[in-house]
Order: sequence, then C-alpha cells, then structure tokens
Amino acid sequence: MSDPLITQRYARLSMTLHWLMLALFVGVYGCIEIKGLLPRGHALKGVLLGGHALFGIGIFLLVWLRLWARLAPRPPIVPRPPAWQTGVSHLMHMALYGLMIVTPLLAWLMLNAAGKPLPYLEFPLPSLVAPDPDLAKQFKHWHEWLGSAGYWLIGLHAVAGLFHHYWVRDNTLLRMLPKR
Repeated sequence: MSDPLITQRYARLSMTLHWLMLALFVGVYGCIEIKGLLPRGHALKGVLLGGHALFGIGIFLLVWLRLWARLAPRPPIVPRPPAWQTGVSHLMHMALYGLMIVTPLLAWLMLNAAGKPLPYLEFPLPSLVAPDPDLAKQFKHWHEWLGSAGYWLIGLHAVAGLFHHYWVRDNTLLRMLPKR
C-alpha cells in the first residue's frame, strides 16, 4: 500500500463536503426510518418529516458546491486501477450525484403537486407544477424508489472504498481521509 504520509489527498473542501454529505444522508435516512417505526398520529412524525426535508435541502444545496469542487485536480490513485474500474467508478459517481440532485427535486415536485408547503418550517417553495393529486403520487413513488436505490448506491460506494483499501491496497480511501 502507498505510504499514507506521501499519499496525495483531495482538497480540504472536497473532503469536508464528502463527509458532511454522509452525515446529511444519515440524517435523511435516519429521520425517515424512525418516522416509519412510529405509530400513526405520533407527535414526532411531523418533526422527523421536517428533519428529513431539512437534511434533503442541505444535500441539494451542497451538491452544487461539491460539483464545483470537483473541477479541482484530483489526486491520482496509486497504483493506477484498470480502465474498467475507473469507468465503473465514474458511473457510480454520476449515479450518486444524480441521487443528490434528482431526489430532492422529486420531493419538491411532490409537495407542489400535493399543494403542500415544506414540512416543519411551513416554508413556501416556488411552484414548479400545479396541484394534481395523481401527479403527487407519481412523484412520491419515484422519490421513494430513488431513495431506496440510494441505500444501494451509498453502500456500494462505501464497500468499494473499503475493498480498495483492504484488498487492492491502493490509496483510494486514503485520498479522502484527513492526514493523521
């Protein structure tokens, strides 16, 4: 494995955003999972739905900063992986960025079509579509489907990082970790 002292790392902004996004995803998924465990009418359901929305908004806002930060040079993976792994990595990252952009947009469209404000804060969002209960159900279906796919995308991303660190023994994971 590369010596961690000489491993080139991502810029501090990229590392910070990466791990902050993980925390926001834990919040998004944690709120919605706990909400699902509570009985119908429980007082915390609204608070958790609001937290889910706030974490989702955080993801949606920060993803644009992450995309901008990706314009900076990236440290090389040492040793260089095969071309097929690099291709799969690019597809995975595109899927993760799609998750971070499309899922919150679907929630926004769902709320618009349902004629509802942002949960918890009652913050009005600009309307992208007219109220339409059937359309709201479709947006909800796709939002939930993509959210479920997110478990797999995030899990595969984490497993790939650990695989590269412990099995391949390259610096893929070290590049995203702060210096010790």
